[in-house]
Amino acid sequence: MHGHQPHPVTPARATAYSDALLAKKGKRRGNYSCSRCGQPKKGHVCHLPPQSVTDSNSAAVTPADSSTSSAAVITVSPLCIVRPVHRQKPCSNLRRALSFDDIDVRELPDSDDERGDEEDFSPDVEVDIGSGTLPMSCLWEVMRRLPPPSLLSAAKVCKGWRDVTKHLWNAAEELRLRVPANTQVGFVGSVLQKCPALVRLSLTMESDMDATMLACIAFGCPNLESLEIIMCEGSFNRITGDELGRFIAEKRCLTTLKMEGCCHLGSFVLCSNTMSTLWLSDLHSLSKMVFNLPNLIEISLDFSRQENDSTDLTSMMDGLGRTCPRLHNIHIASLQLSHSVVLSLTAANLRGLRMLSLVLGPEITDASVVAISKCYSNLELLDLSGSSISDSGLGMICNAFPETLTRLLVALCPNITSSGIQFATAQLPLLELMDCGMTICDLDAQYPTYEEKSVSELQISPNSKLHLTHQKLFIKHARLKKLSLWGCSSLDSLYLSCPNLNDLNLNSCKNLIPEKLVLQCPKLESVYAIGCQDVLVQAVQTQVSNDSSSENRYSCKRMADGSKRVGIPFSFRQQLPDYEESGWKIRKRRCAVLV
Repeated sequence: MHGHQPHPVTPARATAYSDALLAKKGKRRGNYSCSRCGQPKKGHVCHLPPQSVTDSNSAAVTPADSSTSSAAVITVSPLCIVRPVHRQKPCSNLRRALSFDDIDVRELPDSDDERGDEEDFSPDVEVDIGSGTLPMSCLWEVMRRLPPPSLLSAAKVCKGWRDVTKHLWNAAEELRLRVPANTQVGFVGSVLQKCPALVRLSLTMESDMDATMLACIAFGCPNLESLEIIMCEGSFNRITGDELGRFIAEKRCLTTLKMEGCCHLGSFVLCSNTMSTLWLSDLHSLSKMVFNLPNLIEISLDFSRQENDSTDLTSMMDGLGRTCPRLHNIHIASLQLSHSVVLSLTAANLRGLRMLSLVLGPEITDASVVAISKCYSNLELLDLSGSSISDSGLGMICNAFPETLTRLLVALCPNITSSGIQFATAQLPLLELMDCGMTICDLDAQYPTYEEKSVSELQISPNSKLHLTHQKLFIKHARLKKLSLWGCSSLDSLYLSCPNLNDLNLNSCKNLIPEKLVLQCPKLESVYAIGCQDVLVQAVQTQVSNDSSSENRYSCKRMADGSKRVGIPFSFRQQLPDYEESGWKIRKRRCAVLV
């Protein structure tokens, strides 16, 4: 028995196989064999005419060519031997880049074809950019900083850039997408399938949100950890409580959920062992709320501003204490907040509570402040905006949290006066943010502006409350960074001595007298004066500019050796030489006055 020997091939068949391989692989440089007969090209003149693959397969070998064909078999190259041909994966030259502007799903590329066409990504490979080569790692670092529209445009430059952008989509962990109106669900699904490693997703919905879109998100993002859904004006969120509960239960990796427009929930039961942050807004008339979230750290529930809301907040607070023992931050905004709700919260005994925000509760009084201060003595943020607390309640807050409270928000509290605000800033040394908007004002009376007072004297009746119309505020604090006095129309005098203050809100302070405004805040960066008189805006701009020039222009000078800085005494500041010629440095501080 003879061993297996390769069958000789005629020149016609050799040409067929050679042309077939060239058709698959394409012509390469450096091939020194004849593409027709397989013999070396050097000093060789091929006698075979060029034939197509189909013609060569059907062509018969004539007797005149038998001798030459037998000679060709002796010196045949390896390409003429019958071997299994390994097919290469087809390269799609018609692959289109994904565009956020064009929402036609039919024009989007097929994600399955692209995934099958992926190759190993090597950061050491060099990419041809026309004038030279650029390492793939450098191109990666450049493109990963581009916004999505620019990234999609870069994919159309060349194949190398398209491959880099494809790998960027595959490695993307965060995506922010705006869904236009009347968009098909397949568009969002096609985008999400480009990012298999996506963990953070933010959708700005200009179209309606329903269960189909939620199922598309669940299918396209198997490793999703954070989901944010923002509803634009004119769009509706039609997700029900059962659909939301099913979505949270199936997404076992989900840790953060922020959703707007939750007016159709009705009732829900949320169960998850990984959820840590939950924000739901526009809630209305919930018949049942169950939070089985043992690892929940932060919860925010924003209810609609309708008086016919029938949600039982007291039962909800009782359930939070039993099923969410690790809560640190609580924010609830509802007109149904009352003292009984606060008592239920204190009975929950949440030992780790650090931030408490109970907004728009007109029935929250000083008694509620007493209950909060007794049970939660480590609060860092307290927001009682829209409540009925008074200066006495502010005094209780100062006595309960002198060493922990850093942010205090008491906006829309009509019973608070300037005396209570001054006392709070003096007794809370760690305070960094304070919001007193619409506190020092009288909502029932309409008082003339400062310009009207200058024209004619104001006739005040003896029975009018002068302490509500002419209030003075003096604040001196070492750590305060942000102060908001928006809407304090009864404030006419303001003195601020806050070296670290960088943000001041004076919007709608119409009766503030420019001559009684003193700002000693060297680090002030932004002053909001929308709705204020022009003379007040000019006074603010003058004080800010004078303060920066007088303090920073002649503050220091560098010695000749450059090693020391010498302070300039105040008595010599008027006799200073020209600072531009003598090397004096101006350190300007930017402060924007927004009107």
